[in-house]
Amino acid sequence: MLRRLWAARLGVRGGGLFGAFALVLALVAAAGAANNSVSGAKKDDGFQTAAPYAILIDAETGTVLYEKAADVPSPPSSLAKLMTAEVVFNEIKAGRLTLDQELMVSEDAWRRGGAPSHTSSMFAPIHSKTRVEDLLRGLIIQSGNDAAIALAEGIAGNERSFAQAMTKRARELGLTRSTFGNATGLPDPANLVTMRELAKLAQHINKTYPEFYPIYGEREFTWNKIRQLNRNPLLPLNIGADGMKTGFTAEGGYGLVGSALQNGLRLIVAINGLKTAKDRADEGKRLLDWGFSGFEARPLFADGQVIGDAKVFGGTQGSVPLVANGAVSVLIPKNTNDRISARIVYTGPVRAPVAEGQPIGKVRVMRGDNVTLEVPLKASEAVEVGNLPQRAVDVVTELVIGWIKSGFARI
Repeated sequence: MLRRLWAARLGVRGGGLFGAFALVLALVAAAGAANNSVSGAKKDDGFQTAAPYAILIDAETGTVLYEKAADVPSPPSSLAKLMTAEVVFNEIKAGRLTLDQELMVSEDAWRRGGAPSHTSSMFAPIHSKTRVEDLLRGLIIQSGNDAAIALAEGIAGNERSFAQAMTKRARELGLTRSTFGNATGLPDPANLVTMRELAKLAQHINKTYPEFYPIYGEREFTWNKIRQLNRNPLLPLNIGADGMKTGFTAEGGYGLVGSALQNGLRLIVAINGLKTAKDRADEGKRLLDWGFSGFEARPLFADGQVIGDAKVFGGTQGSVPLVANGAVSVLIPKNTNDRISARIVYTGPVRAPVAEGQPIGKVRVMRGDNVTLEVPLKASEAVEVGNLPQRAVDVVTELVIGWIKSGFARI
């Protein structure tokens, strides 16, 4: 079967478009899987940040509101502990670990991450047994390197194996560029992340682990009779911030992943490479304030609305309607005249049989020339394998189109 790039009819099936702006929908079948990278919002919207690496997204839809070098890897420092925590959360969710389980604080965890290390620490005593729940609070609230190493050793046997599990888990979550060399984020050549992927990780944690996410908003934690405040500078600013993590090393500079909720809208900011802690706090707040004040949600497609069709090869019908998993909306700047367009991208034609709910591709939403949102699509109904004459017609059609394309290529 020949696979090709083709354009289908414009428009939206099943009820049209919501919102007072025009959207053009094009259907495109690609010979390979679509690029998962979203290039993001316009960079000339009048906002600038001092952060060398930055991104601001809507947590619900993943809409990119602003980005700057968001796909350039940089040392994450303690921002890597977001991945450390996700692995722990996943182990608990899978039933391989419990909150009440006690893990040993080894001499290595104490020496490299505890009091002798002079780094951020929860000050767990050497050779003590500490509950996973307490280690998580030490990891998240106090950014304890001893907590990170103790969790890593308790789960994987040693920190290096745990770091490999972190990178493996990142790939499972669709984070294709970030790598991890340890559980702490302390300097290691293998510790490299992008702001886009950190924001995506934060979005995943917020949505997937509602039972654990509130820990990120706790203002303080006392362990070993030592009271420490949450290091997130956004929490006391009365802007709806309730997470997530800060980081600093001389190599990586000052970084922050912040999450805030206002009037039902949650935004996530990720920045890195700043020169001072004050710069980190100021730029994080500026980005969130700009996002909350300057954007509004516009619905695109209703829940269950057919967005378009994918061509089917060898089926009882020539195409299958596509829907998203729910309603699709996008955040756009207030009072904008930018053209909003979308196209469906998938590998096709799709070979029959097609199962109802089968993932087919995605709808890619553009604001002007910039990709701002990508949403997975699935088949809204099943398509059975066609009879012999139907399949023969599809074969001939594919061959003719292939010959025509080949002829044009030689002209």
